[in-house]
Amino acid sequence: MIKDLRPQRGKHILPEMIEEGEHVGQDFKFAISDARKIARSISAFANHDGGRLLVGVKDNGAIAGVRSDEDIYVVEQAAQMYCQPPQDINVKAYQVEGAVVYVVEIAAAGDGRPAQVKEAGGKPRAYYRVADENVAAHPLMVRAWRARRNSLEHDSGHGRLITADEQRLLAAISDNAGSIHLDDLPKHIKASLTSTRQAVINAYSLGLVDFDHDADGFVIVAR
Repeated sequence: MIKDLRPQRGKHILPEMIEEGEHVGQDFKFAISDARKIARSISAFANHDGGRLLVGVKDNGAIAGVRSDEDIYVVEQAAQMYCQPPQDINVKAYQVEGAVVYVVEIAAAGDGRPAQVKEAGGKPRAYYRVADENVAAHPLMVRAWRARRNSLEHDSGHGRLITADEQRLLAAISDNAGSIHLDDLPKHIKASLTSTRQAVINAYSLGLVDFDHDADGFVIVAR
C-alpha cells in the first residue's frame, strides 16, 4: 500500500514531462473515478514498453492537481485488484504552485505478458499502447505472450529445430517487406489457419518474431 506520499518540488521536472504531451509512453489523467479504466492504461503500458500516468493533468496539459488523496488509492486498486497478474507501480508526487500531481510509473511486463484486465463479467482482456491510445491486444498476440511466458517458466522449446510452418512464416514476412498483418496471415502462408496461428505462437515463443502496430492494425515482424 502506498504510504506517506509527500510531494516533491516539481517546478522544472513536471513541466518538462507535460511538454512531451500524451504519447506511447505517457498519458494525462485529470479525473480518477473508474479503477477498471485505469487498469486498461496500466495493462496497455505494461504490455508495451512501460509508461507513466500524470494524474491531475488535463488533456490539454494544464495542471489542475489531484482532486483528492483518494485518487492514488483508486490507481493502486486498479493495479492490484483489476490487473491479472497484479502490476507493480511506482508513484511520486510533485507540487507546482500549490497543485499536486501524481506521476504513476508502470514497468514493462516483458516476458511476464500478458498483463490483463478483469473486465465486467469476469472476462480478462489485454491492452496495448498504440500512439496515445489504449487498444485491445490481438487474441493471437495474447496467446503468443502466454506461450512464451510458459516456455520460459518451464525452460522448454529452446534448441529445437524450426518447423516447416515456422520457416514458411519467416519467408512470408521477408517476402512481404518485413511485416504481415495478423488478420492477413492466411493470404501469405500456404497452411491451415490452425497451423499458421500455431507457427506464429511458436516463432514468438522462440524469439524469432515480434508484434507491432501500424495504421491498419497489428502486424508480425521478424526479429
